[in-house]
Amino acid sequence: MSRLTNRDFLKETDFTSEDLIYLLDLAAALKKAKQEKREPKFLLDKNIVLLFEKDSTRTRCSFEVAAHDQGAHTTYLGPSGSQIGKKESMADTARVLSGFYDGIEYRGFGQSIVEELARYASVPVWNGLTNEWHPTQILADFLTMREHCDKPYKDQTMAYIGDARYNMGNSLMIASAMLGLDFRSVAPRALWTSDEIYEQACAIAERTGARITRTEDVDSGVKGCDFLYSDVWVSMGEPESVWAERIAALAPYQVNAALMAKADPNAIFMHCLPSFHDTRTTIGAEIAEKFGITEMEVTDEVFESRQSVVFDQAENRMHTIKAVIYATLC
Repeated sequence: MSRLTNRDFLKETDFTSEDLIYLLDLAAALKKAKQEKREPKFLLDKNIVLLFEKDSTRTRCSFEVAAHDQGAHTTYLGPSGSQIGKKESMADTARVLSGFYDGIEYRGFGQSIVEELARYASVPVWNGLTNEWHPTQILADFLTMREHCDKPYKDQTMAYIGDARYNMGNSLMIASAMLGLDFRSVAPRALWTSDEIYEQACAIAERTGARITRTEDVDSGVKGCDFLYSDVWVSMGEPESVWAERIAALAPYQVNAALMAKADPNAIFMHCLPSFHDTRTTIGAEIAEKFGITEMEVTDEVFESRQSVVFDQAENRMHTIKAVIYATLC
């Protein structure tokens, strides 16, 4: 049995710092085994259900491929594919699905929803994304950082740049505290990570030796950083009416070549995707027409540069999710 058998993974602090390292080590081993075509199938005859109240590319594909590689079967229930919240409560849904499946993934809105799902389910529940936390993305990020930086985590420096109030700003801050990083949250004060999350991160940092900073100052925030991380300026589910306000607030925080030059000379750019770095999407084109900008949180120059590891992060979603599934089901 794994040290995490039958455990839920709803947010980073559900596990210890040592547990996160265990999952990262396991993901690296499973990735190597897959690349060398010698991966054993530990999850034969297991069944997993994927509950999606928000659409996704990477999360769905990562869970489906990870499960398939390990011999498990998946059922996908999209935003209109179940009776959750319409004819059946989450509590009832959790107990129904626990009778069919060995594990449940949820991607949706408030953290309270996945917490309720886990409370009533009798099988492991994994958070594929909520408004507040994105733990499976964080594992992919830290595996990518390990692969692209020779320094141990305790010697690494990361700046998260942009709207820091939601899942990525929260999860990166807490995980960085747990793993001992020098972490800077760089944002306008109105878009800072909440005091509650910041204080929680600082308390964890006292134990791990991490350094946690919130700042409005871009220059000091990115100075000497090994990693610069950005995300979209308007999160999924927010109204279109916030675009003008957000663009005005965050334009000085765009990750461009000049900003990258203020970090470490070998600094790496990270992004959880999707990204608005050009106008080749419906939203990108609409924003360009309405506001006259063709790039938002990151320029196309940086996104497509050799310093960008965004597609390595995307692939690592699959390897780290595989580790989570394996560790909690075996």
